[in-house]
Amino acid sequence: MRTKSGKATGPRHLLSILDLQDDLPDLLKRASVLKAQRRAGRLTKPFAGKALAMIFEKPSTRTRSSFELAMTELGGHAVYLSPGDMQLGRGETIPDTARVLSRYYHGITYRAFRHQDEESLARWSSIPVINALDDREHPCQIVADLLTLSERWKGSFRGRRLAYIGDGNNVLVSLLLGSALMGLDFVAAIPEDYRPPAEVIGKARALAGEAHATSEIVVSPQEAAKGADALYTDVWVSMGDESEEAERKEAFAGYQVDRALLERAKPGAFALHDLPAHRGLEITDEVMDGDRQAIWDQAENRLHAQKAILELLLGPPKGRRSR
Repeated sequence: MRTKSGKATGPRHLLSILDLQDDLPDLLKRASVLKAQRRAGRLTKPFAGKALAMIFEKPSTRTRSSFELAMTELGGHAVYLSPGDMQLGRGETIPDTARVLSRYYHGITYRAFRHQDEESLARWSSIPVINALDDREHPCQIVADLLTLSERWKGSFRGRRLAYIGDGNNVLVSLLLGSALMGLDFVAAIPEDYRPPAEVIGKARALAGEAHATSEIVVSPQEAAKGADALYTDVWVSMGDESEEAERKEAFAGYQVDRALLERAKPGAFALHDLPAHRGLEITDEVMDGDRQAIWDQAENRLHAQKAILELLLGPPKGRRSR
């Protein structure tokens, strides 16, 4: 929230990847530093005495594990809250929940079915709220994805081309916008009926133009893959879309990332997947288990990305700057 003078008021939230517009390059550098420190066994505990509430309406492996471990390794504490075990699940309003949790915790991570609930929690919270996935975006995943690409490309996105193959879902929206923010050329192959909202496409193109990059939406996976430095895919049936499984499998039948599609990309190109994967559908075993993928680095980087995000939003200790 900002006053008429333009000064920020209240806590800083991460609901969209666009909320990191001014911080993304430095955030990736910080995540890289935190990764190197962990691998060298040099963990610090700057978050001693800090606690993170984690509300999860949907199942999670990587997001929950990475946030819990990130808080632990930073010296803080994370508390998992399932709506079924909270009064939120018995009719307590989101604003009331936000008011109460703000009195206990230093931040809230929320995995929600609806983005409007994410916004409501942030509106009434006096502590930072972090979007751990909702029906509109998955910003924390994309920070880890960009970290993985930065590692592979030695820190430079200029002149690189990322191709996404599949559904225009929440991951695609954050990836589309995040790539534009970093000046990364981006192309997504998506069936006409499954494209993201037009305003998202327009925003991404505008941001990419400002960064002297390109942002395209096409239909053909072969067209998208041609000349790409990396291919990214995601599940065809996201959480909440299970009732559409049969028609989605039919619509995306030609959108599998397999060896043949990877061969259309540049010789050094590799595959990405945010996981969990439905092997044999959007991606083959051959690609997932082969040597032309960065999927497991991508999964590991969720931890380091979450640490950097927590530092940014919950604040570094006095006397120390995140560099």
